[in-house]
Amino acid sequence: MSTSLKKAGLYVGLTFLVSYLLIGLYLAFGGKWVMPGSLIVTIGYMFVPMTVAIAVQKTIYKQPVRGPLGVSFRLNRWFLVAWLLPPLIAMATLGTSLLSPAVEFSPEMTGLFERFKSALTPEQFQQMERQTALLPIHPFWLGLAQGLVAGPTINAVAGFGEELGWRGLLQKELSRLGFWKSSAVIGIVWGLWHAPIILQGHNYPQHPVEGVAMMTAFTVLLAPIFSYIRLKTKSVIAAAILHGSLNATAGLAVSVIKGGDDLTTGMTGLAGFIVLAVVNIAILVHRGYNHASRNEALT
Repeated sequence: MSTSLKKAGLYVGLTFLVSYLLIGLYLAFGGKWVMPGSLIVTIGYMFVPMTVAIAVQKTIYKQPVRGPLGVSFRLNRWFLVAWLLPPLIAMATLGTSLLSPAVEFSPEMTGLFERFKSALTPEQFQQMERQTALLPIHPFWLGLAQGLVAGPTINAVAGFGEELGWRGLLQKELSRLGFWKSSAVIGIVWGLWHAPIILQGHNYPQHPVEGVAMMTAFTVLLAPIFSYIRLKTKSVIAAAILHGSLNATAGLAVSVIKGGDDLTTGMTGLAGFIVLAVVNIAILVHRGYNHASRNEALT
């Protein structure tokens, strides 16, 4: 086995060990998967891949972190793609969901409120409804504005907690597999890493068990997009911005619909999978066009 694969295997093993242990200890000591406890644990969970990546890279392999793992703030136009692509995907997912006869447009945000019920106490849920009713503009537009601000800032910090591992260390060590194979492997690892929190109802409160497979399919579809941004920017910071923007705007896809369920609607449901598949096809075409252009230039 090559050194790169050994290093990748060690990284994945340690990341899963620490991550699963974190959730196990939280639940063993009586933690409940409701706000704010679940949010605090989830944020901590997101920083495990980064922490383990630094430990493996610097402590075990005695190698620098910043250069090899792509910690670069040198901007190019693909940073803009990383910022704006997620809200476009969210809106396309919203439109795709509405194509289903079981889904209806709901400006009253009935469907979104239903999704929050399992994660909030009754008091917190009622408070959220009251605060939403007092907003001066529709929550959809407020959510979009907040997402565009939070995506490349505070959410990107949390996104970096994962991306230094997935698109930093792991993508580098698996690069010999090629773009699509390495993306598939990272996508599977990324999805299964979510399993403990998915089983608690995260993203799939109605179907926590089936949600593990759905989340893995979701991350397999996401991984080439993240990998492509990482390659085009030569920076894991751009991947963190993409991650932050995705988390900040994903709720838009279910904010004004009702009907369907967590397996069919939203970015992590079937509607989102269809949109992400289209983006993957676009990447395939773009990569092919770039390769053809380079070949023409060489001849």
